[in-house]
Amino acid sequence: MIKKAIFPVGGLGTRFLPATKALPKEMLPVVDKPLIQYAVEEAAEAGIDEFIFVTGRNKSAIEDHFDHSYELEKTLIAKGKTEALTVVHDMIHKPGSVSYVRQQDPAGLGHAVWCARNMVHNEPVAVLLADDLILGKSCIAEMAKHYHGGNMVAVMNVSMDQTHAYGIITPGTDDGKLVEVMGLIEKPKPEDAPSNIAIVGRYIIEPAVFQTLSKSERGAGGEIQLTDALAQQIGKSAFFGLRFSGERFDCGSKMGFLQANVAFAMANEMLAPNLKKWIKDRYS
Repeated sequence: MIKKAIFPVGGLGTRFLPATKALPKEMLPVVDKPLIQYAVEEAAEAGIDEFIFVTGRNKSAIEDHFDHSYELEKTLIAKGKTEALTVVHDMIHKPGSVSYVRQQDPAGLGHAVWCARNMVHNEPVAVLLADDLILGKSCIAEMAKHYHGGNMVAVMNVSMDQTHAYGIITPGTDDGKLVEVMGLIEKPKPEDAPSNIAIVGRYIIEPAVFQTLSKSERGAGGEIQLTDALAQQIGKSAFFGLRFSGERFDCGSKMGFLQANVAFAMANEMLAPNLKKWIKDRYS
């Protein structure tokens, strides 16, 4: 069973400036929760109980979000706002289950994951990117259910003209749910892409990946790429992609972020009726 998860949250969020000048992009809210909380809740739903955040400068709001706010809690108690108090307490995990490590150099996703190496022992670990928000069942829980060692990534089919934005796999056996990964390339041009099966920001990686990342080999964009380290494990251990059942939103882009807010609001029975009416009245 997967018990630990890494959350790389050291990025600068430049696509959302000026909102992210002082606020971490992972704290941008979708309806009523920040992106990072959705990712943590997804991991917890999979039975994960140790949460490792790889942070950068100006990311203290993330630490504060998952910690006690005694002044706020005292005020809520005094005003009898028990429901709001429950919401605040539900974000707090048991002492020692949440840890933070600083990524001093924003050198890519692979580098961020490698920074957490001393907090992961000889065991597989999940990696979740908060930018990739998934509506529906816990993607990591679905992956853990099908995981039997080696490495695993969440995948989905994209249009060929979008391959340049993803890690793309060369597929082997494919039963429609699990697809064997025979090759992997980061952000290929459409004419160079081996398929249109793209990796989404959910991974389960084995300890050997950390040894490969320790070589600090640079890949696409001059960064240390997690996909490059995973590619080097092909042929050495099992490697599968899982087509997950939920709907993924790219909240690293403005359009994806807006779409996620609408979709999550429409999935909320308290908000959906009025939102649907407002959209119809305004745009029909």
